[in-house]
Amino acid sequence: MLLKTALNEAHRKLGARMVDFGGWDMPVVYTNQIEEHHAVRQKAGIFDVSHMGELMVTGPDALAYLQKLVSRDVAKLNPGQVGLCVLCNETGGIIDDLTVYKFSDQKFMPVINAGTTPGDYAWFMEHVGNFDVKVENISDNITKLDLQGPNAEKILQKLTSDDLKEIKRYYFKEITVDGVFMIVSRSGYTGEDGFELYLDVKYSEQIWNKLLEVGNPDGLLPCGLGSRDTLRTECGMMLYGHDIDTEHTPIEAVYSWAVSLDKDFIGRDTLVKQKEQGLARKMVGFEMIDRGIARQHYPIYYQDREVGEVTSGVPSPTLNKNIGLGYVEFAIREPGTEIEIKVRDNFVKAKIVKLPFYKKY
Repeated sequence: MLLKTALNEAHRKLGARMVDFGGWDMPVVYTNQIEEHHAVRQKAGIFDVSHMGELMVTGPDALAYLQKLVSRDVAKLNPGQVGLCVLCNETGGIIDDLTVYKFSDQKFMPVINAGTTPGDYAWFMEHVGNFDVKVENISDNITKLDLQGPNAEKILQKLTSDDLKEIKRYYFKEITVDGVFMIVSRSGYTGEDGFELYLDVKYSEQIWNKLLEVGNPDGLLPCGLGSRDTLRTECGMMLYGHDIDTEHTPIEAVYSWAVSLDKDFIGRDTLVKQKEQGLARKMVGFEMIDRGIARQHYPIYYQDREVGEVTSGVPSPTLNKNIGLGYVEFAIREPGTEIEIKVRDNFVKAKIVKLPFYKKY
């Protein structure tokens, strides 16, 4: 039995094509994936991502507890700030990448990936130990909507008296939208301006329908997971289970900037050794020179030798190129290096390029 978000029926009424996404019945596309992709880049799109998980960590030791669990120094986050962090196991492997919402040193909301929610929660609970904290899995009570694109602020502003310009990128506020109290952060998974909305599940259809109604004149479209994938890939953003997992460390991926080795956290010792001894492999971006789309697990070759593996590959509607992500031997990570992707029985030329492929900010 597939899990369903509170908006499942709303998606079906809109004619969405539903797919099994990590055990959830989710909309992959409503009308046309490329049209939805361009809507986010040029106007606005709205995503139901309520399959994501939310934890609430509270108590006198909340800060010290999170410092032990995540790679980033969350003490440096300001109250009201959102920080991307990495949850590592003892050998530095990535259990999850997550965003941490800091209300105060005694209250945090980690937002975790859908497929990893049960495991993440168990990991958090396993490491409570003597810390004076309370960890709650509040996922079932929360609907999460992502309103993304250049017109996102204009659309959302119609439904709130709070000045959205006061919310800086990667900050959040608790405000009222269409009479509903919620958490609104200026962040997202598309590389565009936009907001992530966290609200009580009972207001799901009210807010979803109202946003579509007031956003219609500004080109707002409901968007599925298909366009979400092409949007995030263009921006070089990681997808758990594809680009990152427990077999890779944050330093091998693109998360060195989210690792604070000057504090103690689970997995730190392995990451220190990697830094000292040097990496064997590194995440890179590439664009196809020849025709063809690279897919997850396709081998990467350099001078007739297998040197890595593709983790993600898509056609980029914005750039009109086929692009991808993958790990290669550290020595050939440099942009401009020509590689080949083995697409079934054919070798297709590509070249390593600097990440991200698309950057607006």
